[in-house]
Amino acid sequence: MVFRCFRAASLRLGVCLNARHKSFNRDIMCKELKTRVLRISSHFSDDLTLHQPEWTEILSCTVNALKAGQVVAVPTDTIYGLACVAQNSEAVRRVYDIKGRNGDKPLAICVGEIHDIYKYCKVSVKDRLLRDLLPGPVTLVLERSATLNGDLNPFTKLIGVRIPDHPFMRRLCQMCDTPLALTSANVSTQSSTVAANEFEDLWPRLAVVVDGGPIEDKSRLGSTVVDLSVCGRYRIIRPGCALSATVQILEGRYGLLEDPDHR
Repeated sequence: MVFRCFRAASLRLGVCLNARHKSFNRDIMCKELKTRVLRISSHFSDDLTLHQPEWTEILSCTVNALKAGQVVAVPTDTIYGLACVAQNSEAVRRVYDIKGRNGDKPLAICVGEIHDIYKYCKVSVKDRLLRDLLPGPVTLVLERSATLNGDLNPFTKLIGVRIPDHPFMRRLCQMCDTPLALTSANVSTQSSTVAANEFEDLWPRLAVVVDGGPIEDKSRLGSTVVDLSVCGRYRIIRPGCALSATVQILEGRYGLLEDPDHR
C-alpha cells in the first residue's frame, strides 16, 4: 500500500516536472523567437566607419537571423522591406505566408555589388548600364541563372534584382554573401510602408526589425521595375519612383527601344 502510494506520488511528481520542463522549453523558444527591434540612425553615410559602434551589433544580429532561416524587416532607399535568404526555400515560403501573398507573384532579389548580379542572372546589357542604374531605386528584370534557388519564383525564367542605394542594406548583403529575397513590408492588400511602426502588426512574425526611421521618399511607389531580358529592348513593368530618370538612361544613353509587348 505504501509502495503504491509512493509510486503514484512519484508519477504525479514526474508528470509535474515534465510539464514544467515543457513549459520551460516553450518559454525558452518564445524568448528565442521574440522579435528584436533594432534602431539605427536615419542620418546615413556611405562611410560605414562613422556608424561602426552602432551598426556592428545590428548588422551581426540581422545576418545571424537571416542565416538561421528567419525573416527580417529592413529599410531601403524607397520603402521598408521584408528580407530572407533567397537560397533558403523554407524562408521564402515564410515570406509568402507572412504577407499573405499570392504564390504566383514573384519576389525580387537584393545583392550588394554589381558583380553579384552576374552570379544569379544572365546579363544581356552593358556593364556600364548596370552601373548607371545601380545602386538606386530601380529593379532590373533579367533572365535567371541556374545558380539561383529553383524554388524562388519557379513559374518564371526571369528574376528582378536590386541594389538599394542604402548603406545598411548594401553592407547587409555583403556580409550575408548570398542574395536576399526582398519584398515590401506589408500585407499584400495594404499600402507600402515608409516607417517601421506602419507594419507593427507583422512584427511578431519577424526575427528582427531594423528601424532606420522614416524614409525620406514618402511616395510609397517603390522601385521602378524594368525588364531588360530582351537585347536592345526595355519594358516598364512598374513605373515606381524613378521612371523618368530610368527611361532617360535607357533611351538617351544606351539607345534601347521600348517594347511594351514582349513577355
